[in-house]
Amino acid sequence: MLDEKDHKPRRNYELRPPKPEDGISVSRLISACPPLDENSLYCNLLQCSHFAQTCALAEHRGGIDGFVSGYIPPGQPDTLFIWQVAVAAAGRGQGLAKRLIRHILERPVCRNVRFLDTTITSDNRASWAMFEGLARTLDAPTTTRVMFDREAHFDGRHASEHLLRIGPFDVAAAHQSTRVANESERSEPRTAS
Repeated sequence: MLDEKDHKPRRNYELRPPKPEDGISVSRLISACPPLDENSLYCNLLQCSHFAQTCALAEHRGGIDGFVSGYIPPGQPDTLFIWQVAVAAAGRGQGLAKRLIRHILERPVCRNVRFLDTTITSDNRASWAMFEGLARTLDAPTTTRVMFDREAHFDGRHASEHLLRIGPFDVAAAHQSTRVANESERSEPRTAS
């Protein structure tokens, strides 16, 4: 049995597309989530404006505890590329990253998406586990390959980035799995926080 101090209360989040006014908060969140690469504030502002329909944030009591940035690559209308996933310490252990990604997949802009791509360094166990869990939720296969090599692309200054591809998956089935997961989450007892 869990000791009360070991139980992390589940927070209620509003999941939504970001707005330009969220850019500075997104930048701060990413800075607080090593080993994520920090982008310029301008980049985060573009994510929160130009790419808002393929990004999502989790807000709790006016603060941002989670952010997922993504985009549909030019010439690949069937693919959602997830650029970064940032979850504050207060939001970890609650499946928030997967909920944010599923939230994006439900949007009309993703109606033709059949694949989800992301890059992960080999030592980022949390990201591998989260995306492999997402693949199971979507009932989709995965493939991997090196996309950006440590030496060829990063001049030895950054670990190789491995492309993880999830899919193909049926976006309607993905929506159904989201509804089932959301209903399950709503039926679980929650502690106010």
